Amino acid sequence: MSEIHPDVAPQLAELLLDRDRPLLISDADEVLFDFMAAFVGYVEEQGHYYDWKSFALTGNIRRPSDHTALSPPEVRTLINTFFAERTETIPPVAGAAAALAALARDGVQVLVLSNLPLAQRDDRARALARHGMSYPIVANAGLKGPTVRALAAVVQAPTAFVDDIGHHHESVAEHAADVHRLHFSSHPRLRALQGHIPTAHHQAESWEELEAELRARLLK
Repeated sequence: MSEIHPDVAPQLAELLLDRDRPLLISDADEVLFDFMAAFVGYVEEQGHYYDWKSFALTGNIRRPSDHTALSPPEVRTLINTFFAERTETIPPVAGAAAALAALARDGVQVLVLSNLPLAQRDDRARALARHGMSYPIVANAGLKGPTVRALAAVVQAPTAFVDDIGHHHESVAEHAADVHRLHFSSHPRLRALQGHIPTAHHQAESWEELEAELRARLLK
């Protein structure tokens, strides 16, 4: 059984979840915040371009001079620098705040589970608050299945998980199979590159669609 990452366990211990209320565990980038639009702009500011040949960031960031791809360490440095400089300014996804607010009014407790650097957790909390999404934020590390399993174990009510990345859905399916898994990416080009996600119960194309599905699963 996979263990909770040591950076994540203290954050989970701080949470005050209501065992009797349904729980929505939502990713942030590409679900609540328009990550790719902001990141591609940042890549271009650094003198590179984004190739859109696959879903992975690695291999798609290239130098115009010779069209070679940045190495994995270079990509990781670029991503970390982007989060350090831009986490608070990534624009929100249309409809996300309104849908979450409506679900929360009707009894759903919302928690944001985001794989951003722990150092930017407070930046993300401020961004969430600025855009009307003042929900608890956990900065996860690694695959999300073990963390979702721990969160779902706290509540005695339906739990749902929303994320844009297929391998997180695979991980949650493995570690917390009873959690309802919804795939969503705000960027249509990413959705096209990903195609069908077999471990997601539903793939949505808007927050309006997501809200309807979440209501059916969490508030039935």
